[in-house]
Amino acid sequence: MASPEIEALTQALSRLPGLGPRSARRAVLHLLKKREAAMAPLLRALEKVNERLSVCSNCGNVDTTDPCTICADPRRDTRLLCVVEEVSDLWALDRSRLFPGSFHVLGGRLSALEGVRPEDLSIDKLIGRVSKGGIDEVVLAMNATLEGQTTAHYLVERLETYPVRITQLAHGLPVGGELDYLDEGTLAQALRARRPVA
Repeated sequence: MASPEIEALTQALSRLPGLGPRSARRAVLHLLKKREAAMAPLLRALEKVNERLSVCSNCGNVDTTDPCTICADPRRDTRLLCVVEEVSDLWALDRSRLFPGSFHVLGGRLSALEGVRPEDLSIDKLIGRVSKGGIDEVVLAMNATLEGQTTAHYLVERLETYPVRITQLAHGLPVGGELDYLDEGTLAQALRARRPVA
């Protein structure tokens, strides 16, 4: 049996995504064994982030500066704007280093079942950014779910009066995917988005 403090740490870690009780116990044991090399730097990093954490007033990213490091980067092409559901989606796209533009985080997706309405998301802020001008293309990078596609359709309706090109991420067969292992929705989307072979 561990002390109440160690057990509380284990329980706190087990609530993080991707960590169950066993993984959390292994992480706690590692931190305890490597107290100076692992626990002390982790504590310092957590304290710094906790003190400086903010939400970017421009795009909605979570960072330690406002505007965030992505919005403040002068190398970004501000004429391209990629709209994502969550900060995790922004981070995933930015990690790929394939999108040179700026981002906008909605803070979720429309969902009648969960009671998420347009006014619950940062859609009006997105429309405000587009209405100021200077944006040539809006890339809708919604997840390939019913709610994600509903959100994308709603955004298209709201943005169609502005002189911007509206595009959406391609959906369909993943690279290396085998047809036998794909669900019907992915196959249907791949068939709908088929194109001529050059």
